[in-house]
Amino acid sequence: MNTILMTAYDINPYKGSEAATGWNFVLQIARFHKVKAVTRKNNQESIEQYVREHDFDVSNIEFHYYDFPYWLRFWKRGARGSSLYFYLWQMFMPLFVKKHKLKFDIAHNINFHADAFPTFLWLLGKPTVWGPINHHEKIPKEYIHSRKEYIKDRIKWIIKLFLWNVDPFLWLSKKRCDVILGGNRSVQERLRVQPENFKILSQVASQNIVNNNSKQSKVFNIIIAARFVPLKGVDMALYAFEEFYNQLPTNDRTNVKLSILGKGPLKNDLQAIHKKLKAKNNIEFIGWIDKNEMDSFYHNANIFLFPSHEGAGMVVAEAMSHALPVVCFDNYGPGEIIGDSAGIKIPYSSYDESIVLFSNALKRLYSDHDLHTKLSHNAVQRFEEYYTWDAKGLVLKKIYQEILDNGDKNAHS
Repeated sequence: MNTILMTAYDINPYKGSEAATGWNFVLQIARFHKVKAVTRKNNQESIEQYVREHDFDVSNIEFHYYDFPYWLRFWKRGARGSSLYFYLWQMFMPLFVKKHKLKFDIAHNINFHADAFPTFLWLLGKPTVWGPINHHEKIPKEYIHSRKEYIKDRIKWIIKLFLWNVDPFLWLSKKRCDVILGGNRSVQERLRVQPENFKILSQVASQNIVNNNSKQSKVFNIIIAARFVPLKGVDMALYAFEEFYNQLPTNDRTNVKLSILGKGPLKNDLQAIHKKLKAKNNIEFIGWIDKNEMDSFYHNANIFLFPSHEGAGMVVAEAMSHALPVVCFDNYGPGEIIGDSAGIKIPYSSYDESIVLFSNALKRLYSDHDLHTKLSHNAVQRFEEYYTWDAKGLVLKKIYQEILDNGDKNAHS
């Protein structure tokens, strides 16, 4: 049995997103190999608590906790300074590994999922896997109505362009890593990675598969789960639902509902839009829901509406696991996740035209029971094939084996 050194800035069994990816990648790798997982010290309490509470078998897993001393990281406060700290944390990782004399066969660096930040594990002289790494493409100008938010988005994009094209360590990472895992196709395009070194492996996955066909409620429930930021397009979800609502016969309007799960800085703006809508009594702001409580909301839904511009979307996989057809943009993120079979994809055009297209998609799924049933079935099928954690584990197993086999060939050539 080989040993994989896995470095993940965030590993937490109680959280979602990057923390969930870190935790589940550890578990999946441990199915087939020994794992030496290095993460931040602030994750130690949660990991050890989970292991105790669940009597969890960690015979194949060895956790190590690494951070800069406080006097070198006093400037970091929550999200403030996190990107710089993540960069430095990665940079000094090889020293930590050497200091603690960690022995391994393959090094694998995962999360933040950010492809603008390099890995330094190749310095350890072992085969190196980097990723899944990812990014958000810039939000099309037509979909940002705040000048302030537009400027913020473009500044972020300029920083990404600068790092992709100027950072020498990023260039070295691309050249020295044996395999680069990208969350979607845009990663290869932006980083200009050679095809032979690149594989698609989204960080998006879930463990829950629930048969949604037994839902008995007469209300046709559309849900969206997202932070209230421009990237997520929650404003478009409101307007699309309003358009959909207005298309319905009067008698049908009491049978539809939009449930909005989330929170964020645009809450007041979204609620101001909500107050002006004819459909306002059919729209409910739920607030932020704990990861463990999400199942009941998915179970009582009929459609997952997600007009987000992001490059991934963990909630999309969760929705598909609950047999929910997804309505999203035809983009590198959610559009790639659902493929051509698990929902309806809306092409980018203008803001107003997109609202009409989203509302038409909702109307089709509301009116056409056969179409809804077909896409619901396809959502579960696609989820099971690509977006369970076990499916990710099998992909990683294959990647590691190819690396090990190539090493054996080179040793005997």
